[in-house]
Amino acid sequence: MFSLKKLSPSITDMIRFDHSHVMVTFHQYTRDKRPSVKKALAETICDALEIHATLEEEIFYPAIRPRVHDQKVMDKSVPEHDEMRAVIAELRRTEPTSPRHDDLVFELMRDVQHHVADEETVLLPEAEQALDKDRLSELGAQMTKRRLELVTPKAGKIAANTAVGFSGSTAAIVVGVASALFAARAFTRKSV
Repeated sequence: MFSLKKLSPSITDMIRFDHSHVMVTFHQYTRDKRPSVKKALAETICDALEIHATLEEEIFYPAIRPRVHDQKVMDKSVPEHDEMRAVIAELRRTEPTSPRHDDLVFELMRDVQHHVADEETVLLPEAEQALDKDRLSELGAQMTKRRLELVTPKAGKIAANTAVGFSGSTAAIVVGVASALFAARAFTRKSV
């Protein structure tokens, strides 16, 4: 019999994909966009970051914490997520017509870029050295399952915001196709 764990992308590859997805979305946001587009892009970013942070906190961090050499980076990861959540809460309360909305999106982008740099230069390489390929895939399968649980209640909202936020954009096609392939692949694996 064939194992879901062996088919799953590694947890580190999935985290890198999440980072790329949110960075593409950030780069779609500009001050001169229509308020409805700004709101949709901000919501897409917020949902993606909230889901990503939950996945890391529930699955990735507990698996690697005992194996990470640079505990400073590990110790600041959850507090950085909490800071991002505070910015997200304020962003959601701010009208997209307000200059503060733009400032919050750009503040969030800076925070995320710093966080991503730490993860991609320290935590992910250390995880790939400390955990074997099977374990990374097993964690990837766990992340896929939990992601589906987190995304399912928000699926309509996420799809609508993606359609509005990326309307007319080549990146929308790339993100849409990648997301659809990723979801189909995850669903197929879950069914196996």
